[in-house]
Amino acid sequence: MLSLALAGKPNAGKSTFYTAATLADVDVANYPFTTIDANRGVSYVRTRCPCLDRDERCGNCEDGIRYVPVELVDVAGLVPGAHEGRGLGNQFLDELTNADAIINVVDASGGTNAEGDPVEVGSFDPVEEVDFIEDELERWLAGIIDRNWESVIRKSRSPDFDLDDALSDLLTGVGAREHDIAVVLRQLEYPSNPQEWTDDDRLTLARAIRRRTKPIILVANKVDIAPESNLERLAETGKPVIPATADGELALRRAADAGVISYHSGDDEFEIVGEVSGAQEKGLRRIQQLIDEYEGTGIQSALNTAVYDLLDHITVYPVQNESKWTDGTGNVLPDAFLLPRGSTPRDLAYAVHSDIGDGYLHAVDARAKRRIAEDHELSEGDVVKIVSTAK
Repeated sequence: MLSLALAGKPNAGKSTFYTAATLADVDVANYPFTTIDANRGVSYVRTRCPCLDRDERCGNCEDGIRYVPVELVDVAGLVPGAHEGRGLGNQFLDELTNADAIINVVDASGGTNAEGDPVEVGSFDPVEEVDFIEDELERWLAGIIDRNWESVIRKSRSPDFDLDDALSDLLTGVGAREHDIAVVLRQLEYPSNPQEWTDDDRLTLARAIRRRTKPIILVANKVDIAPESNLERLAETGKPVIPATADGELALRRAADAGVISYHSGDDEFEIVGEVSGAQEKGLRRIQQLIDEYEGTGIQSALNTAVYDLLDHITVYPVQNESKWTDGTGNVLPDAFLLPRGSTPRDLAYAVHSDIGDGYLHAVDARAKRRIAEDHELSEGDVVKIVSTAK
């Protein structure tokens, strides 16, 4: 399962985002370090279910909306100097090791300072948070490289020394694969002798490794109280910014769970179907205004953007019966897998189970009812039958 981590300074709204996206019970309070131990839960990306192309719904979607699970991790907030251990920095950064992408939650209202303490709305510049997470994470990685560089130097004295292998041994523990390291090294200029590497060389390597293995998306939270000038300045940073109201999404999710409104996460509107007070209706109408203005609450958009755009994944549906799109017990489209774009049918087979991959024979496009080549690149929404010697 893909893993997304929520990052940001304390009190930026990470735990509210997490609760809205998972409906899990966590501490949410207006003071720094509400979260001490990481919260781990399951959230979902939203996509179009292939059953919309058939006469009946599959039973595994919501009115043709398919929600595919991803892990969501909410960890302690960072303060300046986190890479040196300030606050809960080392604990936070360690939790990011297995994250595939990071959602940087920024307090767009400017209502909390760099340490996460509440201040007057608009008095803190949220642009200062844009590069903050990147810099702390990259300096943390550089510190790991620095502390272990002597081992690379020792290995370099061997006649069969290979820098790729040495760095793989060093960095696989922080989520960098051999292929990632090879790609990064081809992009950089560096001394051939590890003894000649400087601190700047190692920081440059750390920054490149972070960009490749821990891409970051920016969420401008608290748009309901954010000065318009803050949002404009965040947009001018050149980074992709998703306006969001985690409070608004949480209110909608809880109202839907209580049967007060009809709403699916990511919808551009909702319907009041239960009894509400005048104050509740006013609050819901205000959230609808925000949805109209920002094209949603931003929570589902952030999750989808992280998975489908930042990580460039697609959703593929394996079946056993290519005519009925069912598994062995008759369930229609029971499973959905997130795979990197460019994945092949054999990659899907291995995602289902290693034995299925080892015994892979061929695959069938269930829409076209024809066999597809082993090197065929799968697309979003493909329904595929895998034929394997494994059962």
